Amino acid sequence: MATIRLGDEAPNFSAKSTEGTIDFHDWLGDSWGILFSHPADYTPVCTTELGTVAKYKQEFDKRNVKVVALSVDGVDSHNDWIKDINETQGTVVNFPIIADEDRNVSELYDMIHPNADSKLTVRSVFVIDPEKKVKLIITYPASTGRNFDELLRVIDSLQLTAYHKVATPANWNNGDDCVVVPSVATADIPSIFPKGYKEIKPYLRMTPQPNLN
Repeated sequence: MATIRLGDEAPNFSAKSTEGTIDFHDWLGDSWGILFSHPADYTPVCTTELGTVAKYKQEFDKRNVKVVALSVDGVDSHNDWIKDINETQGTVVNFPIIADEDRNVSELYDMIHPNADSKLTVRSVFVIDPEKKVKLIITYPASTGRNFDELLRVIDSLQLTAYHKVATPANWNNGDDCVVVPSVATADIPSIFPKGYKEIKPYLRMTPQPNLN
């Protein structure tokens, strides 16, 4: 069984989906990506999750993020279930759902946790950057639906901190002040962060979010 850690290259795979066969790395291209599993088709929590992702598609697009779901059921089952999702959630599923009947992708990404369920996937989430590196891993139990507002928040943080010398503090949201990373000397802060900064402690320096006007 594969073990994936932060910073690892996201394993590539080819799999059938509701939008045709996907070569994962080719499909991602130069986009960020979210790969998330759901335990099975026709399950109530998953129905609400996939409907929510469809409604958030525009927000993911604004962030250059492609979203793909997965379960161990087949394409025909997925396509029939999508009708229920569209009907009950008042939306149109607008992203692919991978059919992982052979559990190849589930095993590759360690999505089946035998002490939780020996056959069905847990609610795994992988955020992958344009270099195909794994930037975030979250695992939820099957009984707990995911918070996609939190995933958007985390993606905002990941994209900000990837391109600027900042970190984001507890409960940070887009637009809030950021932490200057320790590798930046205090004397260099004015040239790097012209909006100014506040030194709370020598190791805790706050600055306005640098990528906002």
